[in-house]
Amino acid sequence: MTVVDGQQRRYRTSITFKDALLQKRNVMHAVILRDIRSRYFNHGLGFLLVPMMPVFHMGFLLTVYSVMGRQSAFGDDLRVFFATGLIPAMMFMYVSRFMSISLLANKSMMAFPVVRLLDIVLARAALEMAGMILSIGVMFVILLSTGSDPYPFDTAQALDVMLTVCVLAIGMGIIASIIASIAPFFTTVYGLTMALTYVTSGAPIYLHAFPEQVISIVSWNPIFHAVEWMRSAYYLGYPTQWLSKGYLLGWALGSVSCGLIFERLLRTTILKR
Repeated sequence: MTVVDGQQRRYRTSITFKDALLQKRNVMHAVILRDIRSRYFNHGLGFLLVPMMPVFHMGFLLTVYSVMGRQSAFGDDLRVFFATGLIPAMMFMYVSRFMSISLLANKSMMAFPVVRLLDIVLARAALEMAGMILSIGVMFVILLSTGSDPYPFDTAQALDVMLTVCVLAIGMGIIASIIASIAPFFTTVYGLTMALTYVTSGAPIYLHAFPEQVISIVSWNPIFHAVEWMRSAYYLGYPTQWLSKGYLLGWALGSVSCGLIFERLLRTTILKR
């Protein structure tokens, strides 16, 4: 062990827990600021584009459905019905998808000893989640202004769904970012799987209109259960025979555990690349 290594080890052992938390906060704050400036026209106000992308996404779909004369498959409000599916699905897709490219986009920051891999990944997660929270707020305002009632009858269940989806997005985002940092082409693969995940989640279409064989296949998709759980929090009597909250929770906790294990095992390999 060199003198420098010994000094760094003594420093790490002497730092207090409070100082460590403060250091992590400062590092993640710096990574978030860099992310905002590098991704959005080198200006902080560019972050306002983050919440608008999901809003435009939902607005486009609702416009298409309205032109086609689609009716709400459950309840009497087409906008609310599709919003209940789009919100958890987009929370997962946007957060985990942008987390998957976080290490590639901020590779230069790993040259600083104080910056860890998880700092970069979790900072991107915090940034995307903040954007999605703003998106949900904008969606609520739009729905209220158009005469819709966007409030669930079981608020606790709706919040439970979103919390579980956030954990799942973080876990899958960590896994995807670790793999992508070793094999960059994986970002494209992961992006394509997001399209399949989205279609089979039931967010853009009402899957209960399909045969049971089809529902049985798509029920392997954890986001399908997130959409079902969210809609059951909005509609009393919504069919829940295919909903498995334990399956979704298992995916969420399992992905986080696997992500942390992968980061620990592959940390040295990533830093050497």
